[in-house]
Amino acid sequence: MNYGTCIEEGFRGCVLVNREGERIYEQAFGYADYANGRKNTLDTKFPTASAGKVFVAVAILQLIEAGKLQFTDTLGKLIPMDWKAIDTDITVRQLLTHTSGIPDYFDESVMEDYDELWRDYPNYKIRRSSDLLPLFLEKPMMYPKGERFQYNNTGFVVLGMIIESVTGQLFDEYLREHIFEPAGMMDTGYYELDRLPAKSANAYIYDEERSDYYTNIYSVDVKGTGAGGAFTTVLDILKLWDCLLAGEFISLDMVNEMTSIQASDDEDSYGYGIWIGVMEDGRCVPNFMGCDPGVSFVTSFDRTDGTCIIVVSNYGDNVWKIRKNIADM
Repeated sequence: MNYGTCIEEGFRGCVLVNREGERIYEQAFGYADYANGRKNTLDTKFPTASAGKVFVAVAILQLIEAGKLQFTDTLGKLIPMDWKAIDTDITVRQLLTHTSGIPDYFDESVMEDYDELWRDYPNYKIRRSSDLLPLFLEKPMMYPKGERFQYNNTGFVVLGMIIESVTGQLFDEYLREHIFEPAGMMDTGYYELDRLPAKSANAYIYDEERSDYYTNIYSVDVKGTGAGGAFTTVLDILKLWDCLLAGEFISLDMVNEMTSIQASDDEDSYGYGIWIGVMEDGRCVPNFMGCDPGVSFVTSFDRTDGTCIIVVSNYGDNVWKIRKNIADM
């Protein structure tokens, strides 16, 4: 099949399609460094925004299977501090499934652009998950815990903090030791924007007034948190899917639970740290994604035919349409 016809002219980023262990389409487009003409390649490290929630979820499930955590453990038990008006009986499971009601520091139903957060609070201060506390700690609960499903970034910030509380490690160090390195994902990590490693892509935003691009270094956290912000490659994401679905991170029973519907509303379904796309024929296709200023990422794995699709852009291009076009083909 000619998957190139699924990709709109002008797309910037990478696309990889794998079926039953064979890479049947892979291509890079556009520039990782626009000003210096450095092109994107298959091993370019791309920022992925909220896609990192899946890493945090896997880590939490690992700790549960190791007996160091329980789904029913509460916020107050795991992180004993003054949570103000936040319900300390929120459970790990509610945080994993976006049903906690914890105040969201970036409520996507109210705020349109992530860079709005940094008008009064410098983004360069965000180098640990706990650095986001001032953005939500004084806010009221959004709704009573367990009442409904509503996507929530704060919930995964707190899960990152829980990993640190339970393990005594920074959450990204735990992910590196227990997920990235075992899977051979050596080009994946949580990098500071002012210390990016080699082969990292800048993320670009278009300035309509000046008809030019600028980087997103003042528009996102300077370093990723439990809510997202990891850098990775399309090749590393393929390794993640392979290891996850083979039961190498967590048991196959837990994988099935993670990729089954745990919470939903009229439009969306969610497992643990992963979206569940329900197809017209009843198939459930796990996927995860991310979107920030200048960043767009989506990947899915259809286990009925072993098809994995990964699409990422460092210009915020419409990766979801490309993924759908490929899946439809």
